[in-house]
Amino acid sequence: MKKWRLDFRIWHWVHATVILGLLGTVFLRKTFLSWRTNSELLTQKLSEINIEVTSDQAKTLATAIRAPMWEWHIILGYALAVLVVWRLLLFFTPSGKTNYQNFKEKTLYKKTVALSYIVFYAVLLFMAITGLTIHFYEALSLTKDTAHDIKELHELVYNAVLIFVPLHIIGVIVAESRDEKGIISDMIHGGA
Repeated sequence: MKKWRLDFRIWHWVHATVILGLLGTVFLRKTFLSWRTNSELLTQKLSEINIEVTSDQAKTLATAIRAPMWEWHIILGYALAVLVVWRLLLFFTPSGKTNYQNFKEKTLYKKTVALSYIVFYAVLLFMAITGLTIHFYEALSLTKDTAHDIKELHELVYNAVLIFVPLHIIGVIVAESRDEKGIISDMIHGGA
């Protein structure tokens, strides 16, 4: 039997792509596509060609420029919600249980890794639920202020994802170079 079933491996790589895509859209939103920076740039550049715009007009233009990118964030958010449910179902498969079997016999390091994944999945569940709540706040009869408060929590908890992803990558590289040779290739072809 393979250590990692095909459905688990597909889930893993699709999940990694979605998480990186979501992080990418947030990165773009906070940097190159920041409405604050771009509205100032638009105001300045339009002024140079004798077109005056108010700060509200510049903000509207700047947010319109990033709107297509933000649509990708929403689409990837839907995908994350589906992937979180898929992962919950995978907990009931042999591959999905691998990190959590014989827990008492594991080293402290392995227990910490296993628990960190559970915390990470809980964080992703929270992110998916809050993201969907923010997107559908009107349909849920929530006020704009409530949606804003949820958005603040969503953005705060995002930092946990931002911390986990590089730690996961570093951890896998360290494990590959030390005591778990083949861990990366196992997640590609299944392992033995």
